[in-house]
Amino acid sequence: MSLESWIGLRYLRAKKRSGFVSFISVISILGIAIGVTVLILVLSVVNGFQKDIRAQLLNIAPHAEVGYLQAQEGQSWQTLQQLFTHKKAVLASAPFVSGQALLANAGEVRGVQIRGILPEQEKKVVDYADKMLMGRFDDVKADEFSLILGESLASDLGVEMGDKVTVITPEGNVTPAGVVPRLKQFNVVGILKTGVDDADRMLALTHLADAQKLYRMDDMQTPLRLRLADPQKAPEIMAHLLPEQDAAQIWQQNWTDNNRSYFNAVEMEKRLLTLLLTCIIIVAAFNLVSSLVMIVKEKQADIAILRTLGLSPRGVMKIFVVQGMVAGTLGTLVGTILGLLLAWKIGVILQWVESLTGMHFVSSQVYFIDYLPSDIQAADVISVVCISLVLSFLATLYPSWSASRTQPAEALRYE
Repeated sequence: MSLESWIGLRYLRAKKRSGFVSFISVISILGIAIGVTVLILVLSVVNGFQKDIRAQLLNIAPHAEVGYLQAQEGQSWQTLQQLFTHKKAVLASAPFVSGQALLANAGEVRGVQIRGILPEQEKKVVDYADKMLMGRFDDVKADEFSLILGESLASDLGVEMGDKVTVITPEGNVTPAGVVPRLKQFNVVGILKTGVDDADRMLALTHLADAQKLYRMDDMQTPLRLRLADPQKAPEIMAHLLPEQDAAQIWQQNWTDNNRSYFNAVEMEKRLLTLLLTCIIIVAAFNLVSSLVMIVKEKQADIAILRTLGLSPRGVMKIFVVQGMVAGTLGTLVGTILGLLLAWKIGVILQWVESLTGMHFVSSQVYFIDYLPSDIQAADVISVVCISLVLSFLATLYPSWSASRTQPAEALRYE
């Protein structure tokens, strides 16, 4: 260990310093630790929200959708499906028809999205086929006008298995009396729970053939849902999935198109939170500057003696840089450990707080999930540690430079 490092460490643990200087030093270390802890915890929670909400969305939303822009004779969803059959990036595909409608029962009316599916193929592209609370996914059959409803939707309408509901579509029938809404009674053959509140309140599944009749569509107008091997890279995959001559005839969209604004907003919030919470560390760094300045004033005589013994101004600077960096490193280390522990157990801690207070802080109706997730990412932790150490180093520059300018004769005049 060099002489400057040894003296800097000795000053850090010396007991002759005034109690006020020691108090300011402890406060600066605690401030850095708190800032690092909060920053790691918040970034981990934001990452957890991004990860879990993305997973929930991918459970119910199609990874990608494709269809003919203007289908020609002989083209249908079957011919379109053949284009993706041997693509490694596409795990499965299924036809669908989607349209808005109103469901009515016993005076209750709800707006829904009716989706026509082929059950045997739909199972390959969605994850909620095995989440039936009542009935079976295969119970929707052609020409039977049957429906599978989301749990919340069924509850809102007050329907159970075997009940009938009236479907009202916006495409009306033209009669001499004017446009009359089209009405059709459907049988409820199943109730499912996707785990996403919005989907459970809006989703109604029927057979593809019945949906085509309801919305007056045919196989030529029926698009496909695709399940991708890597949905996180959906834009890149879809951009290079088909040859140019085929891609020119087909429209496509992926799950990021519908949810881009949401994830962009979350990413922006993450950056703003990082900036705002870094201010805690900056304030702690100012406390570190204050404590080092007071230590420099207190050690004027010691500095003067070291200078007369031959220590260079650069060596004097090193003493206080070492002292400040040890304090900053200690605060960063404590904060990192606490932050990782809290981020690891934040879900359990929140459940304990909820059980004590009787309040529910995370609602699935707002956040898609009803728990507080956490995803600790090494890159974020390393970034926080680096920010803290850099700010601690910058905090030592002025006090150490001030110490290096001490004139021995002036400092020892009244000693």
